[in-house]
Amino acid sequence: MATKDPQASQLARLAALIADQTRAACLLALLDGRAWTAGELARHAGVAASTVSEHLGKLVAGGLLAEERQGRHRYVRLADARVAQLVEDLAAQVTPGTAVRPRNLREAGARSAMARGRTCYDHLAGRLGIAVTDALTARGLLRQDTGFALTDAGVGWFDTAGIRLDRTGRRPLARACLDWTERRPHLAGVAGAALCRHALEVGWCVRIGSERAVKVTPSGERVLGELLGIEAGALR
Repeated sequence: MATKDPQASQLARLAALIADQTRAACLLALLDGRAWTAGELARHAGVAASTVSEHLGKLVAGGLLAEERQGRHRYVRLADARVAQLVEDLAAQVTPGTAVRPRNLREAGARSAMARGRTCYDHLAGRLGIAVTDALTARGLLRQDTGFALTDAGVGWFDTAGIRLDRTGRRPLARACLDWTERRPHLAGVAGAALCRHALEVGWCVRIGSERAVKVTPSGERVLGELLGIEAGALR
């Protein structure tokens, strides 16, 4: 007998949306926080453009993606930070032993770069994200003992570093996000997004390749060393 619980029905529909390899590949790619075209996602997922368009339509209709149009071009992005958190949390459940091995050196290099540093929707992840999170915590700028929370000194640090924190919305100022490669939480929320955005805007970090991978620039190594005492070796 089918359940009459409406939440169960909604959960089943959500799970069915994600439970497809092509759609899952698109969702993971869009964790870089940018808008992609159907053609770009088709090449990433290794399927025909017509195939990915059908999948994207289902994800848009299901509320997981938002669609934008510019002239003849159609772009899609993750609907919001909650969707990004859901995808990242699910990815974190894939244990290292069940991960698919890279097929070639290029794929292995891309995975290594992603593990070293990447964006998780709109904040830093990988060893880079963990290094920054640990440094903030060690200096009393971030608390992790009762959930993630910026201290007063932490809020002041962001201001001193010239990183604006938008505290007008409902999004938490700081939130823990489980890192799927490091298996430890990194900083997300308003503070995590502001730090990542600033790092990319001022050139502390740059994107590399077509994936979400980022690397710290020499100037970024110097500034993060000065501001947080992170050794350059931990950022490479």
